[in-house]
Amino acid sequence: MPPLAVLQAALGLTLAAAVPPRYAAAMNPLYEQMRTSVFERMSLLAATHGAVNLGQGFPDFGWPDEILDAAARAVRETSNQYAPSRGLPALREAVAAHYNRHQGLEVTSDHVCVTSGATEALGAAILATVSPGDEVILLTPAYDSYAPMVRRAGGIVHEVALRPPGWRIEREALEAAVAPRTRAILFNDPHNPTGRLFEGDELEAISSVARQHDLIVISDEVWEHVVLDGQRFTSVASLPRMAERTIKIGSAGKIFSLTGWKVGWMIAAPELTGTVARAHQFLTFSTAPNLQTAVAYGLNEGDPWIEPMRARFSRARDRMTEGLRAAGYAVLDAASTYFLCVDLQASGIGLDDESFATAAVEQAGVAVVPLSAFAEQDPPRHLVRLCFGKKDETIDAGVAAMARAKEMLA
Repeated sequence: MPPLAVLQAALGLTLAAAVPPRYAAAMNPLYEQMRTSVFERMSLLAATHGAVNLGQGFPDFGWPDEILDAAARAVRETSNQYAPSRGLPALREAVAAHYNRHQGLEVTSDHVCVTSGATEALGAAILATVSPGDEVILLTPAYDSYAPMVRRAGGIVHEVALRPPGWRIEREALEAAVAPRTRAILFNDPHNPTGRLFEGDELEAISSVARQHDLIVISDEVWEHVVLDGQRFTSVASLPRMAERTIKIGSAGKIFSLTGWKVGWMIAAPELTGTVARAHQFLTFSTAPNLQTAVAYGLNEGDPWIEPMRARFSRARDRMTEGLRAAGYAVLDAASTYFLCVDLQASGIGLDDESFATAAVEQAGVAVVPLSAFAEQDPPRHLVRLCFGKKDETIDAGVAAMARAKEMLA
C-alpha cells in the first residue's frame, strides 16, 4: 500500500478528507508575483554549487572583538525582555552623540528611533510617509526593497535612472520626475550597487528639488562610514533647511561589519520621528536589548575603530580591482561601500548580466549579482556587482573563478 494510503487508513481518513481544501481567496498579488530577492537567489546558488559568494553584501572580516564582548556581557547582566519600542535610551543617546561628532547634526535622542535593521527603518519611513496614490522618486539602480515597500504603502514608483559609468544625479532629471502627487525622494548615499559617493552639487540637486516642491527625502545612509581614499561623507540632512524634511537611515551592521545583528535606526525631526515610530511599533516593535547595549558601547567608544576599518576595506577593494583587471575585466571605480561593478560588454563578454551571473556560479564557481535587478525600467544589462569586503583568500579565490568565467564565456 502506498505510504499516503497507509497513513490515511491509520487515521481513518478518506482521500477527500486528507486533501486540504483550496483557498477561495487569493494572496496579495504584490507578493504572489514577486521574485525572491536577487541576493537570496545568488547566495542559494553559491551554496548549491560550492561557489565563492561575492554576491550578497556581507563582509567576512572587520568586526571589533570588543563589541562582541559587550554583547555577550549584556546577555548575562542586562534585561533580555522587550526593549522600549523606540529603542533603549542609552542607544538613542549614543546615536545622537555619534552624529553630532561625525556629521555636525544637531540631534538629540528625541530625533532617534531604533529599528531591527535599516531595511525595517526604510519600511517604517515609507509606510509613515506615503499615502495611497502618492508618487515616490527612486534613483536607480536602487536597493531592491525600495519599490516593493512603496507599493505596499499604496504609492507609485517613479524611477530616475543614473547612467554608467559616472552614475551622476542631474537636477533636470529630478525636476522632470516631479508630479502633483509626488511625496518623497528616496535615495542612497554612499550608493549601493555602484560604490559612488555623491558630490556636493548632486546633494544640492536633491535638496533644492525637495525644498521647492515640499518633498520628504528618505536618505539611506547606511554606508556613511565605509568611505575610502580619504573622502568625507556629507549627510543631506546637514544642508540648509533639510533637517526638517529628511528621514536619515543608519545601520550598526554596516558601521561595525555585523550585518546579522540587524540593528538600525532612523533620525528625523521629532514630529517626523514620532510618526515613523508609530509605523515601526507594528512591524517589529523592538530590537534585541543586548545588541542595542553593545551597539551603544560601540558608538560611544569605537571612533578609533573607524579609520583602520576603512583602510582594510580600501586594501580589499584594490586587491580585487587589480586581480580582475589583470584577468581582463573592465572594472568601474568604487569610492565607498563594499561593492564594485564590472562592465561585461567592455570586458569582451557578450552575455547579458543575468546570463553571465547564472553561468559564472554554475560553471566557474563564483556568485555575482546582475545589476539589472536594481531597476525595473530599462535597466543596464551589461554590468555585474561584486562584494570586495572579504578576506584575501576569499578575494583571490573569487578572482580566480572570475578568470575562469571569462575564459569560458568571452
